[in-house]
Amino acid sequence: MNPPPDRRLGTIMLVLAWIAGLALAAQWFSGLEERRRNPNQAPVSLQVDETVEVRLERNRHGHYLAAGQINGQPVTFLLDTGATFVAVPASLAERLGLSRGNPIMVNTANGMTESWSTRIDTLQLGDIRLHDVSAGIVPGILGEDVLLGMSALKQLDFSQQGGELILRQHYGRH
Repeated sequence: MNPPPDRRLGTIMLVLAWIAGLALAAQWFSGLEERRRNPNQAPVSLQVDETVEVRLERNRHGHYLAAGQINGQPVTFLLDTGATFVAVPASLAERLGLSRGNPIMVNTANGMTESWSTRIDTLQLGDIRLHDVSAGIVPGILGEDVLLGMSALKQLDFSQQGGELILRQHYGRH
């Protein structure tokens, strides 16, 4: 004997509600995990006298990640004072339309690798804007994070206090 049609419809609706609830929970937990990985998804800028200041929170692994832009397109930066220049993963560089310049050899965590020099017209982190930044297109970088190295950071004042990294750009400095 088959259940009445309204009971079958009710069961289908209950199953669909559970599926929708599980999908929403998975999406929420995915967003929570990304916020833990990158607590600086919308960096706040402060204008202090003649300085733009951005404060970044360290993630649970002790790294500073932050949402930003390269040539107006969204990227995630991983601040790396040990990197000589801004290092862009090759797959991301292609999507950003960065042109490959001269081949260069770079020393990465995986050893020496051939890369290409490039220039970034505009690099933005919060209200901090840098222009004509020297960078490298590095095929050996896994993932999509851009290593924000010293070719950009040397143009800023930065200090660390507790779990925060404070970046400052003085007006008139690019």
